[in-house]
Amino acid sequence: MEKDSREIVTEENASLNNIRFSINDQPVEVKAAPADRLVDILRASLELTGTKISCGIGRCGACSVLMNGKLINSCLVLAYQANETSITTIEGTGNGNVDPVQEAFLQKGGFQCGYCTPGMVMAVKALLAEHPEPSEEQIAEGLSGNLCRCTGYTGIIRAVKKATASGCRQ
Repeated sequence: MEKDSREIVTEENASLNNIRFSINDQPVEVKAAPADRLVDILRASLELTGTKISCGIGRCGACSVLMNGKLINSCLVLAYQANETSITTIEGTGNGNVDPVQEAFLQKGGFQCGYCTPGMVMAVKALLAEHPEPSEEQIAEGLSGNLCRCTGYTGIIRAVKKATASGCRQ
């Protein structure tokens, strides 16, 4: 008797789907439930732990990544929504080197504990892609979805201005 080649569906894997997307310019495919959060897939399945989890409800920006070039809170994006998209995380910046925005954060004291820094860097990259020479108001708006409990934002704003002066782009 010939063995059936179909995958055996069990209760454990019955609701899992193949989710395909590009992560940091590399194609990936993961098995996930449609309602799994992107942040959990990034951290647990793909071991990209630079993206942080804090509030879990889209209010702090610690989990910020770029999806198709736009800033999103990965705690609010479900697996099925990430299918066939392009995701850039903090690990995908800089092409193996320190990204110019990260360098500006280092030079201008744009971090203290560092927990919010990956999300802040991603927010600044999105801001500079949209507004290469942002006004004070655009900087405030661009950072408004990211909370920092340590710096008081002065160093972060200096870092944005340094990155702007250096001609940083996404």
